[in-house]
This record gives sequence, C-alpha cells and structure tokens, in this order.
Amino acid sequence: MFQLIDGDRPLDWERVYRDHVTSIYRLLYHKVGNQHDAEDLTSQVFLEALPRLRASASGGEIHMYLVTTARTVLAGHWRRRLGIQVTEIDENVVMAAEAQGPPTDPLPRIRRILAKLPANYRRVLELRFLERCSVGETATRMGISAGNARVVQYRALQRAAELGQEVGG
Repeated sequence: MFQLIDGDRPLDWERVYRDHVTSIYRLLYHKVGNQHDAEDLTSQVFLEALPRLRASASGGEIHMYLVTTARTVLAGHWRRRLGIQVTEIDENVVMAAEAQGPPTDPLPRIRRILAKLPANYRRVLELRFLERCSVGETATRMGISAGNARVVQYRALQRAAELGQEVGG
C-alpha cells in the first residue's frame, strides 16, 4: 500500500483512488467522449494530485480537490489538442453520469459518425486515431503532405463533432 505521511497519520492512497476513480473517469469521459483519452486524463489527475493531498483532508475535500485537478488537466488537454480552453466542470454532470451506469462502448457511435464523413476525412481519422499512425505516416499512406494531413484532420474532427451532435449516443 502506497502512503503519504502528514504528521503521524498516513493517507491510504489506494483507498483514495478506489473511492474516486470512477467519478473522475466518468466526468472526464463525459467531457472528451473517448475512453482512451479519459483513462489517460484520469491517470494524470491522480498523478498530479498525489503529492499535494493532505492526509487530514476529508473525503469531500479530497473529491473537490480531484475535481479541481481534473479541471486543470482537462484544460491542458483541450489547449494542447484544439486550442480550446475548458475550465468548467459541472458536478451535476458527474451525478447524472453515475445514475446512468457505466459508459457504453463508443465504437458503434464512432462507426456511425465515420460512415457519414467524406472518404478522405474518414481515412485520416481512421489512420490517426484507430490505427494510431503519426501525422507523417498518415500523410504518406494518404499520398499527401504532412501539412495537408493536419488540415484534413482538423476539418475531419470539426465535421465529426458536428455529426456527433446529430448522431447522439
């Protein structure tokens, strides 16, 4: 068991993680809509929170600190990915997500969205996100320049987001 020491009282990190990982993951999943990104972001939240948590903090204080850390991690994620800043997380979203149960498999929805995209948009997203190719590999496989691949990817993501609103969950 990993513990932080604050005075004489240890913080049971494993218990903190078990008690809060599901709600933090669901909150992030709701914001990014992608299982892999939500898992990565959830890990980042706990890694960033670990050195700063006080052993004397109550469960509610720990939860609020993790939500605040999630907000910071999420803002950094969107800033790096799209240049969009998201700084607000609604606690009601977390409670609503918990009431719905575990997140559903996103692949059927993704496939419906991809099917509605033009062929070049679909292909760039498949290569980049499903096959995990780099921008350079994607460009080579599509027979276009890396700069063009970035532009096509950006436009494809915009269109996929629009379609995602239409297709629903």
